[in-house]
Amino acid sequence: MAPKIFLTGGTGYIGGSVLHTIVTSHPKYEVTALLRKEPEAFASTYPNVKVIKGDYDSSDIISEEASKADVVVHNGDSDHEPSLKAIIAGLLKRQTSSFLLHLSGTGIVSDWDTPTYLGKLNPKIWSDTTDLAEISSLPDHALHRNTEKILNDTIAQHSDQINIAIMCPPDIYGKGKGLAKTWSAFIPMFVQECKNLEVAGFYYGEGTNTRSWVHIDDLMTVYLKVVEAAAAGGGGFDWGKEGYYFAGTQEVSHIDIARATDAILKKHNFVEGSELAQVSLDQIDTMAAYVPRFPNLGRYLFASNSRTRPHRAEKLWGYKGTAPRLLDVLEEEVLDAVKRVQG
Repeated sequence: MAPKIFLTGGTGYIGGSVLHTIVTSHPKYEVTALLRKEPEAFASTYPNVKVIKGDYDSSDIISEEASKADVVVHNGDSDHEPSLKAIIAGLLKRQTSSFLLHLSGTGIVSDWDTPTYLGKLNPKIWSDTTDLAEISSLPDHALHRNTEKILNDTIAQHSDQINIAIMCPPDIYGKGKGLAKTWSAFIPMFVQECKNLEVAGFYYGEGTNTRSWVHIDDLMTVYLKVVEAAAAGGGGFDWGKEGYYFAGTQEVSHIDIARATDAILKKHNFVEGSELAQVSLDQIDTMAAYVPRFPNLGRYLFASNSRTRPHRAEKLWGYKGTAPRLLDVLEEEVLDAVKRVQG
């Protein structure tokens, strides 16, 4: 019998890519997608995907669909508690055990909240195998901590009924595979702030703060492996307390991104002259203010460190990134972001 998959966030950058990857890799899976608005080409592109109309606040619908699914892949708003609670409630109604893949993110281990390493390289590198105790005890203000606490409580109480995998990608680049949003967040936001400052690149402090990155194609490899394992009943993969999956394939410092962006924008005559701008923390704190539910988002994006290693995926199947690296394709990313900013 084909496994039943229920997926949320199917029009987002990650969720749309996950949906496309699952459907094209396993056309016999019975996939149901929760969509607030169905893209025009959705039915013709994915004729066998069942669409349920609703959004993250449609708790009754989400719970009902989760109760029918062998595997739930929850994408989109990583911090939305009602939708996660509805999924868990639905899965607990099942007579047999099930699997839940929840999208979190390495923002949870970012050092944005303390000044020690803002604009500097933090030597701490987080592992998804040896640092789980520390990750599970992070302070409540850590990004995505609210939903990870819900998942940890569920694991403690219901690990016999729900097998949970926390999917924790770093910053992502590359064109998404879905039908709606196909771009990520960091590079467009950086280009937008460059425009606001009328510079071609900027940094805070030394600019050596460093983040892990993954191409969307490599991230989909991780997702597909974990979904396939879930569909096969677990497949020897790690779940529950051990079910934490980083996905980074490389590290890049902020100053390297700023320098490369500066060169690209000057090459294409989007800006003239001037050196990279060293900005103040007060300036950083005004950035990305159009996302009010994430105060200090500027610090997180442009001044913090978030360094992670995908040791679990490396252990399970020898995971290694095969897609082009960020700096090799940054020109394409920046030019696409410029179009969005100008548009």
